[in-house]
Amino acid sequence: MSDVPKSSGEKYIERIMEDLDPASERYQVLETAKRFKSSWVELGERLLSVNAQHLFRDWGYGSFEDYCAKEIRIKKDTAQKLTLAYRFMEKHEPELLARREEPRPLPDYRSIDLLRQAKEEKSFSDDQYADLRKSVVEDERSHPTILKRFKEVAALREEPIRDPAVVIKGALATARRLETVLRQVERLPDDYPRTIEALIAHLEGELEEMAVTVKEG
Repeated sequence: MSDVPKSSGEKYIERIMEDLDPASERYQVLETAKRFKSSWVELGERLLSVNAQHLFRDWGYGSFEDYCAKEIRIKKDTAQKLTLAYRFMEKHEPELLARREEPRPLPDYRSIDLLRQAKEEKSFSDDQYADLRKSVVEDERSHPTILKRFKEVAALREEPIRDPAVVIKGALATARRLETVLRQVERLPDDYPRTIEALIAHLEGELEEMAVTVKEG
């Protein structure tokens, strides 16, 4: 048995779990939250499901953020980074997800989120992104080290944006983040998902067309 004392958050979660069916989805999410430090990938995956299916409403919470803060005991910013980092790994680093059952620990979710920002928001060059990825995935550098490198490169790239492709890439990243946030809002027009999907598809098409033009040129 571990001699490490339990945090107040762990004790709070365990009190809720006492009154739940161990086979229920709610219990399973809480069980994962207890193991947060060692299994953030699983928690990110489960929180995506809770948010997408609005399960938090069935459990008595008015919003996903309220559920995360009061039951899972994590901040809004942490929940967002967890879910976005999981989505990023699912799309761009599936081999890392395949490592989740191994004893070897996965990179810190905050480092994965920085990698996501470098690719989707900050428009790092291919070489800059590859270097950051190597530090995160292959060299397994600590999060403070990754954050320092990220800030250094991001500072160099904070110049007036003139490249249309960079502008569209930034707009696409913003549209995807908006799609994630809007899932948490009630009483939106019925056609809003189609509108957002059409916008994202349009921006993706613009980027693909630019890429083809550059290649042909």
